[in-house]
Amino acid sequence: MSATTSTPKFSAIDPLNLDLGYSDDELAVRDSVRGFLAEHVTPHIADWFEAGSIPIARDLFKQFGQLGVLGMHLDGYGCGGASSVHYGLASLELEACDSGIRSMVSVQGSLAMFSIYNNGSEEQKNRWLPSMAEGTTVGCFGLTEPDAGSDPASMKTRARRDGDDWILDGRKMWITNSPIADVAVVWARTEEGVRGFIVPTDTAGVSTPEIKHKLSLRASTTGEIVLDNVRLPAEALMPGNDDLHKGQGIKAPLSSLTEARYGIIWGSIGAARTAWQAAVDYATQRTQFGKPIAGFQLTQAKIADMALEMQKGQLLAQHLGRLKDSVGLRPDQVSFGKLNNTREAIKICRTARTILGGNGISLEYPIIRHMVNLESVLTYEGTPEMHQLVLGQAFTGQNAFR
Repeated sequence: MSATTSTPKFSAIDPLNLDLGYSDDELAVRDSVRGFLAEHVTPHIADWFEAGSIPIARDLFKQFGQLGVLGMHLDGYGCGGASSVHYGLASLELEACDSGIRSMVSVQGSLAMFSIYNNGSEEQKNRWLPSMAEGTTVGCFGLTEPDAGSDPASMKTRARRDGDDWILDGRKMWITNSPIADVAVVWARTEEGVRGFIVPTDTAGVSTPEIKHKLSLRASTTGEIVLDNVRLPAEALMPGNDDLHKGQGIKAPLSSLTEARYGIIWGSIGAARTAWQAAVDYATQRTQFGKPIAGFQLTQAKIADMALEMQKGQLLAQHLGRLKDSVGLRPDQVSFGKLNNTREAIKICRTARTILGGNGISLEYPIIRHMVNLESVLTYEGTPEMHQLVLGQAFTGQNAFR
């Protein structure tokens, strides 16, 4: 180090000076998303969570479209063409606000839009992607079923030919955005294998009832997709997954899930950061036994251990983002990130909650909201057990899924 070089000062929110590893443009995107959320979403999110709904969800999609975060990592068709790191930093800030907010953006861009982008015809891409990027068209992604979660290949939704048309019957469950969606990407079993269909939700026979009484992701609109003898024209079928003759049709929706899991790697660290910061702020203000509880060794040990895992998780996200932008990511590498960061993020939230004691369960503080949200994030798009098996197979060459 030269004599003129000065070591950066300690920053509690960036103790490893990770910001030095990002470009000015990447930091500008992060700060833009952070500023938008601080002004328009964070002041209301606890109330929306408590009410179990976002009353301005459709308007919020349009605002996210104007912000440029919907499908921001896709090229063309009105999308931003941003890097994976840009998208990762945006995801981190979105989930630092609330996992439900990150989910609505992720499902729109990394599941619905990415599926059309990756599997759709040029006509389908031009028809749907520009308005989805604007947020004037809301999309959802129909893969999970009541009896087919971790094993999507066992789906029961069927599509059969009827002349030039397709007839779809089935039911999809736990579908983010479905009650307000204009279009659904639905995966169904055909005689040739699993195929993807673009289904306008105003099509006869389609209903999207909302799921109520959930205690996680309450600030997220979640529902079903019910398909009752739904007739679709031939052009509703996405042609891009025509490797079905090899028996690999399920790879098409799984590739979309891999894309969405990447955003979770970053987003979960955002939720952890908010919980950690709330715990630090509380500990420095709360006085017990004559001094702030931040002055006790056990509290400091918790704060240090949480920060350690949080920084390691962000380093992992940053590394995977750089890989994705340079040489691409393998599914097992995405499993590394999803397994580690969601598991550590929920531990951080649980530890942060203990620092607040009884106040930790109050919605006056963000910790319990993030903690119960992460119970869903830990599970969806691959449970910890599924990602352990992905990694186990990569290391041993043995398939232990069945």
